Amino acid sequence: METSELQAVNALRILSADMIENANSGHPGIAIDAAPMAFSLWEHNMNFNPQDPKWINRDRFVLSAGHGSALLYSLLYFNNFDLNIEDLKNFRHLGSKTPGHPEYGETAGVDATTGPLSQGLGMAVGMAMAEKHLAAIYNEPGYKVIDHYTYSIVGDGDLMEGLSEESLNLAGDKGLSKLIVLYDSNDVSLDGPLNLSTNESIKNRVKAAGWDYQRIENGNTDIEGITRAIEYAKTTDKPSFIEIKTTIGYGTPQGGSNAVHGSPLGEKNLKEMKEFYNWELPPFEFNQEIYQVFEKFLDKKKEKYNKWMSMFEKYQKEYPEKAYTLTVSKLNTGKLKNPYRVGEKVATRVASQTFLQQVAKYNPEFWGGAADLASSNKTYLAGDGNFTKENPAGRNVFFGVREFGMGAALNGMNLHGGNRAFGSTFLVFTDYLRASVRLAALMHVPSIFIGSHDSIAVGEDGPTHEPVEQLTSFRAMPNLNVIRPADANETMAAWKLIGNSTNRPSLLVTTRQALPVLAVTQNAPIEKGAYIAEDSYKEIPDGILIASGSELALALQVRKILLAEDIDVRVVSMPVQNLFDEQPLEYQEKVLPPSISKRLAIEMGASMSWYKYVGLNGKVIGVDKFGESGDGLQIVKDYGFTPDHIVNEFKSLQYESRRELVH
Repeated sequence: METSELQAVNALRILSADMIENANSGHPGIAIDAAPMAFSLWEHNMNFNPQDPKWINRDRFVLSAGHGSALLYSLLYFNNFDLNIEDLKNFRHLGSKTPGHPEYGETAGVDATTGPLSQGLGMAVGMAMAEKHLAAIYNEPGYKVIDHYTYSIVGDGDLMEGLSEESLNLAGDKGLSKLIVLYDSNDVSLDGPLNLSTNESIKNRVKAAGWDYQRIENGNTDIEGITRAIEYAKTTDKPSFIEIKTTIGYGTPQGGSNAVHGSPLGEKNLKEMKEFYNWELPPFEFNQEIYQVFEKFLDKKKEKYNKWMSMFEKYQKEYPEKAYTLTVSKLNTGKLKNPYRVGEKVATRVASQTFLQQVAKYNPEFWGGAADLASSNKTYLAGDGNFTKENPAGRNVFFGVREFGMGAALNGMNLHGGNRAFGSTFLVFTDYLRASVRLAALMHVPSIFIGSHDSIAVGEDGPTHEPVEQLTSFRAMPNLNVIRPADANETMAAWKLIGNSTNRPSLLVTTRQALPVLAVTQNAPIEKGAYIAEDSYKEIPDGILIASGSELALALQVRKILLAEDIDVRVVSMPVQNLFDEQPLEYQEKVLPPSISKRLAIEMGASMSWYKYVGLNGKVIGVDKFGESGDGLQIVKDYGFTPDHIVNEFKSLQYESRRELVH
């Protein structure tokens, strides 16, 4: 390694430490000790163009140990991404381009939001899956349009999370040979030495998962060794894991201890660190020689970028449809056809399967799978083959019983670009992947999550498999479309909505039990969140029934009974609460007039999310206890989801409201 390169590495260390000191907040340990591996990776190995940070064939980098964000921002700065010194001085300040943990969409060059440990590793797996899949579909003789690597830096904490095991095994099974993970192995976690909580052999673990393994003994200074290891990793037919032994906070008085993990060094310790590195420049100042080191590497990267762009121009002319599909953001759902007739009974999971096939037919970039439940979720794409290391063009991904691993990979697949991916499980088991749904919503990534078997109507499998609180809890999550269609018509509309959603994830909730196809749901405007399914004959209805999913048909039955008793109510279908909340007030009041306080909501789930629509004078027929094991229809009846019970509840609401007026 040239002396100038060592100075560049130390510049990364010092800049990171100064950023953290200036903010009086941050994690200096990893930012200091991982600088050599980061320099080797970014300068000697990675291909990217800071002027085109979304280049489809760039190498991807995910800092899974997201608390080391200061190091990532230092790399972005020296590599001429859209960050200046003032941005670095604003590290961890409100509204800055340099937030406490890397945030996708906030900082150019950040390929994924990280910080929740191990999700970065899981997303890197998904990115590598996308690269392998897209290369098999889009590359043509003489045109390697998709041909890049995915890299990630992980820490001890990443590898302790259970998600890491799911991700490692998934990557090994799929043969992701262009995935290279660098492990900052410093034997320290936040609370102290690593041996307080784990003594496993990482080597044996990753090799058992089907990875190639290498180890670098001196990660503090051995840039040549790290570079050679990465170059060798590119020659294997397996995903590569490089354990790099480091000293956390190398060169600081507290180096090697957890004291340097998550707190600024302090003036005295920072001064001693700079003396250790013979650093004499003032904070946030660097000499021209350091900048020239990075510029030298950038010149080489620009040559590779220009060569690819020249090739892609020819590819666009020869394969225009493929070139277009790589850049389109929306799914083509305009050609969806509904084969189900009014009165026919079909489960919405079965209806969804029908539309899945159609979406796949018109969108070659569409693919996905299930956490070992494709046959139950009805999410297998017929005739499209399975995604395996031998058949990377296959569109069905068998994620195994790895819900969280699936969710994280799904986000990585969609972050990659050029494709649109979905994942499925039972709604009750979405709890296992909730954190990945949250991250998708935070990143504005349009991942598609499908949760079937949506209520107590699941029946014989009992309360462990019957979701109750899931709908309400996911509805509380910002920037997530939770869609619970009432029948095949609304299910088709749901897939159109999903196809057009480009800045938020979707959770499609489907039934196990068959539901009648309703006349009132044809051309359902579910993009508005709610609509009048059947209106009162009166100018001012006697009340409003609100329902979602399987309960819409029940609400229509209730309306019919009430009408026979000269009680004329409006029925509102509300499959997507959050989208209704986003509508103009004029539309909201048209559907739910404030003057009508007699309101009753019906849904086989926790009642909490419905009270803002029924008000203090309204009622909710919901499920606020766990389900039971038995015949599904009997359980539904015992829990009060029958026309007669709901009619009586609405009548009591009418009576109580009138009584209040009298008094």
